[in-house]
Order: sequence, then structure tokens, then C-alpha cells
Amino acid sequence: MDAVAALERIAFLLERSLAPGYRVKAFRTAARVVGGLPPGEAAARAADGSLESLKGVGPKTAQVVREALAGEVPGYLRKLEEESESAGPEGPGSALRALLRGDCHTHSDWSDGGSPIEEMGRAAAALGHEWTVLTDHSPQLTVARGLSPERLREQLDAVAGLNARWAPFRLLTGIECDILDDGSLDQEPELLERLDVVVVSVHSKLRMDAGAMTRRMVAAVRDPHADVLGHCTGRLVTGRGRPESQFDADEVFAACAESGTAVEINSRPERLDPPRRLLRRAVAAGTLFAIDTDAHAPGQLDWQILGCARAEECGVPAERVVTTWSARELLGWTREGRIPARVAGA
Repeated sequence: MDAVAALERIAFLLERSLAPGYRVKAFRTAARVVGGLPPGEAAARAADGSLESLKGVGPKTAQVVREALAGEVPGYLRKLEEESESAGPEGPGSALRALLRGDCHTHSDWSDGGSPIEEMGRAAAALGHEWTVLTDHSPQLTVARGLSPERLREQLDAVAGLNARWAPFRLLTGIECDILDDGSLDQEPELLERLDVVVVSVHSKLRMDAGAMTRRMVAAVRDPHADVLGHCTGRLVTGRGRPESQFDADEVFAACAESGTAVEINSRPERLDPPRRLLRRAVAAGTLFAIDTDAHAPGQLDWQILGCARAEECGVPAERVVTTWSARELLGWTREGRIPARVAGA
């Protein structure tokens, strides 16, 4: 098999299983190094034992290359594939996962993601997505290298170039836009108007007074540019954790339902946001939903099953999940506020 494809597949499976970042990085780095060699050089180095002399290729990654060049499925890849298959295709969330067509919340190395846009897009297409939205951070989140207006304009051009050769898969333009203290959005309105999807999220002053936080979030989801309310409580449930932000969930979800802003079901294992009790209240409020990965690396794009399981458990109607819609339906909603007839009549 192709040596570069084997290295990339190993990295993908490691990311999906929450393996340490340094291990993932080793295989992605090796894939780029080997992929950049002149034709025939990898085979020559495998034959003379000099693969490990390449910067970025170590003993484990070199062994994968040698086995792939010999026409074998590398042993390490076989082991990871077997572990992945042991979970089986059926399980909680699998029925809803089969209906998904895209993901509204992903990051690249233009902000705090770990992989280039092209790698993220190719991985999404390989998973069977028809579309995926690129939503790097907005300027205020400097710790995540949030995109200035100028950099965002450059990114729009880059995405257009990729889409010119990716059809029928489509990478939609977007942003994860910070909700500022007063509920306004952290990007130029003219740029927000150009984007296909705008995810709005709170990343600062998460311990704000409940009344002020409620007003802040309501103002944001009612902004005409807002499409999805990201990880609404801001909680973290792993490691040292982080408590939920306090706000009037019923008031916020009512504003989402009224304005047509979807509530995100964030699938990241450390977030799983909103909590089940709030997710059920959003269902009762009649909101739309977006089951997203908030992926920062290709392997994380396969985490949607976690959000699907929670959605099924909490009675989220599949027709109200915008990530089950076609790109045409999604853009009709974000651009013109049109809800598919099957949803509007449900």
C-alpha cells in the first residue's frame, strides 16, 4: 500500500482514539517528509537502511514505510484498524450518524488547529461528508491565533481555490466568532455577511453573572449573522475540568428558536456540551441543532458519533439537525432563513 497513506491513516486513527499529541505528530510529520521525497527515493532508502537518517522519520515510522513499500499492510496500522473495528458499526448514535451530511464546526492550522485546510477537507470527504464548514477563530481569541479581517479574506480565497478541484465535496466558509461582553460579534459585519456559516461562542469571562451572561448570549443568537450557538455552557468535563457558565437556558433557547439559530451539540469528548438536562430543554424549546465535532485535527472529525449518541438519548428529532441537511438546504437556511419543508411541517 502507499506509504504516505499508511502514515496518515495511522495518525487519523490515533487522533480519533485520543492518543497523545506527540505520537500523532510523529506520524503526520513522517507522512509529510516521505511525501516530499523525489520518486523512488523512499524505496532506495528503505533498501539501504537510511530512512531513519531523514529528519522527522523515526524507527516506528520508518518500519511502517518499509512494510508498505514491501506491499504489506503495516503491522501497526493493522493493529489500530482491528481495534477500531472491534467497536462495531452499530451502537448508540449510529442511526443518526448515518444521516449526517456535514459538520458546522472545524478548525485548521490557520488558527489553533493542527493541520492544514487541505488535510482537514480531504479527511472530511473520506468520512463520507458532502460538505464541511471551516470555522477558525475570530480576532479577539489571540491565544488561538484568531483571524484578523485581512487573514480571513486570504482564507476565503484559499478555500475557493480548493473547492475548484474538490467537487462534489464542498468546503463551506465560516468562522467561530467570539461573543463579546455586550453580545456583539467579534468580526466585521461585512465579512460575516460573506461567510456561509457563523458559529458564535463565548470564550471569555465564562464566570460572568448569570443575568449578564443571559443578556450577552441572547443578543448574540439574535444577531442576523449568527447561525449556530457553539458549546453553550463552556464546560470541560475531563482533566481539571471547568464548570458550566450560568445563564437562563430557557430564555437563551427560546431566543434561538425564535431567531432560527441552531444549538450546537458539541461532540468533543472534553466538552459534550450542552449537558443532557439542557439538551432536553432545547428540544422542548423547538430549536434547530448542529451536531459538530469542533475538530482541530483530521481524526477528530470522526467524533460526531459521540454527539449523535447524546442527541438520540435526549430525543433530538433528526429533521431538526442541520448537519443532516444538504449543502443547498443548509445555505438556504443560513443565507435566506429558509427551513426545508419537511422540517417546517414536522
